[in-house]
Amino acid sequence: MPAAIRRVVFNQKGGVGKSTIAVNLAAIAASRGKRVLLIDLDPQGNSSHYLLASVPQERGTTLADYFRQLLSISLFDKDAPSFVIATPFAGLSLMASHPELAELMIKLESRYKMFKLKETLDSLSDRFDEIWIDTPPALNFYTRSALIAATRCLIPFDCDTFSRQALYGLIESVDEIRSDHNPDLSVEGIVVNQFQARANLPQRLVTELREEGLPVLESALSSSVKIRESHEAAKPMIFFDPTHKLTREFDALYRSLSDGR
Repeated sequence: MPAAIRRVVFNQKGGVGKSTIAVNLAAIAASRGKRVLLIDLDPQGNSSHYLLASVPQERGTTLADYFRQLLSISLFDKDAPSFVIATPFAGLSLMASHPELAELMIKLESRYKMFKLKETLDSLSDRFDEIWIDTPPALNFYTRSALIAATRCLIPFDCDTFSRQALYGLIESVDEIRSDHNPDLSVEGIVVNQFQARANLPQRLVTELREEGLPVLESALSSSVKIRESHEAAKPMIFFDPTHKLTREFDALYRSLSDGR
């Protein structure tokens, strides 16, 4: 059985739609019959809230428990599948965030645990067809761990001048991780998010990025209040409103990624 495809959604800027993109693409994969795992490494827990309506509070069920275990020495350590929990959506599992991730980060960095997530995903790979990783808006321990563990990176881009300036640095960060730690990592594509087709600036920015040879994906995601409603309902778009324009755009984006395998 082939190993699970591992994608990380990465951008150091907040508010560009990392969680929304990761959750909705993972949900579309699950709706197509794939066995999917979503990993929420952001202490804010937006992906976990999106799928569960809350962050799990039961001891031993979140990524905080997983990472805390990495810092301890015990004969009773739980194996990786113990930290994978079900969501209300068939085929879609979650390793959930917890606010304590922020407190654990300094200890994890000092103990140089950046490769542990990759080892864990290696052990889980035959249980899933696809693994999606949502990351914090920073190049920190959790983001580096994700870039080391993944093979494909998606970069959300929200069509403004500041995001464009930051984009080159993001690609350099991915190149550095690939060079130093993970030769299998590549930028699979730049996802244009909150795209306004009738506005001149977004069209011009996207055109210029493509002319520079950057891997801007053809399938863009529109701006819509419906996505906020799906957040509130704790239902990804494919389950919340399957026929909505934005749902079709997520589906087209997922198909373009699948066709490029």
